[in-house]
Amino acid sequence: MDMASNPSTRARPAALTLTPDALARVAALMAKAPEDAIGVKLSTPRRGCSGLAYSVDYVGEAKPFDERIETPHGPFFIDGASILYLIGSVMDWKEDDFAAGFVFENPNAKGQCGCGESFTV
Repeated sequence: MDMASNPSTRARPAALTLTPDALARVAALMAKAPEDAIGVKLSTPRRGCSGLAYSVDYVGEAKPFDERIETPHGPFFIDGASILYLIGSVMDWKEDDFAAGFVFENPNAKGQCGCGESFTV
């Protein structure tokens, strides 16, 4: 039986939603990516005063458990070990006169440090 036709099967929630501004920034990053980069990857390494931080970097290879989101300008990966911390999150890009960077609305975060650089789940 096809899972799409089974009404009791729920769709898996998106690991992450990228806003149009975040997609535009990913496109800009891919336009100037190193030759060996196949995409951009989001991970949540342990650092900062709250425990986990958001990190966006170029990636040269896809890992088996990475989540892959196809964008018009190349793949966007989410580190397999970070997915549980990010499910349902929204990634945006904000710029003003003083700062520019990716910002996250993360329903899994229970708190964050005062400077907003790290979070806890």
